Amino acid sequence: MSKTASPIETTEAGIVTEALRTPAQRMLRQAWASSSFRLGFGIFLLLLFGALVFPEISSIDPTKMNIKGRFIPPLFLGDNWSWAHPLGTDHLGRDLLLRCLVGLRYSVLIGIGTVTLMFTVGCALGLVSGFKGKLTDTIIMRITDAQLSIPMIILAITILGISRPTAPAIILVLGLAGWPLYARVARSAALSEKSKEYIRGQRVLGASDLRIIILFVAPAVLPPIAFVAVLDVAAIMIFESILGFIGLGIQPPTPTFGNIIADGRKYLINYWWIATMPGVFLLFTLTSLNLMGSAMENARNKVLRGGA
Repeated sequence: MSKTASPIETTEAGIVTEALRTPAQRMLRQAWASSSFRLGFGIFLLLLFGALVFPEISSIDPTKMNIKGRFIPPLFLGDNWSWAHPLGTDHLGRDLLLRCLVGLRYSVLIGIGTVTLMFTVGCALGLVSGFKGKLTDTIIMRITDAQLSIPMIILAITILGISRPTAPAIILVLGLAGWPLYARVARSAALSEKSKEYIRGQRVLGASDLRIIILFVAPAVLPPIAFVAVLDVAAIMIFESILGFIGLGIQPPTPTFGNIIADGRKYLINYWWIATMPGVFLLFTLTSLNLMGSAMENARNKVLRGGA
């Protein structure tokens, strides 16, 4: 006969399994247990799926003008609406739903691409700075201080104002402007981590500094920083919209949140939905990212306090 595990044995097995998990695994497990994280993740996944799929399967071109069909109101406004344009059309007869979804696609692409660049460059330099110390630390931190003295939006406006704004150019400019914050956080974590016994043990065994940083320090210090990256995606999406609004984002006829709102501001009194709809999409996207980021921050705090 098979022996059924007692409640005490089951609890002990669960504790051992939890102890074997890495900090990143424990943090993600804690975050997923949060209803706010699952809600935010579901909203973000739904919006992203619509942005990637619906414009590709639709028979309507989001950049094609139809003067006869301009200023069609959304479905919920009553008269003169059309099932073909559930969120209405703009001043040139272009479908707002498709334009907002394409704008969301570019906004998320720039947000994730920029934060990936910021995270990679900043954490790499911060880890090297904190772990190596001395002259290396001084040089990297002085460069970081100089970079922090220039606001990101000012640097982006200056560079993009004299060059052609494309998605890769925007990602590069914003990414290189925002890495210092990650460098500082990663440096502080590396300074704390390098004094621990297991790092000294690796040095005694003859491991090189690069090997220790990549295999031991980085996995220990980067997961707690990850929640900042999720929140920064939302911040970069706002920056991208601002750049598009002032004409320094991706250029028309490609729709972005910024240039759709800029086009619709002239018609706010009578045709308010043109400028409002991209704002609604941006609101839901940012809300979903903030829900996930906040849940990850709470999970990180629980893990640091030793919670399961």
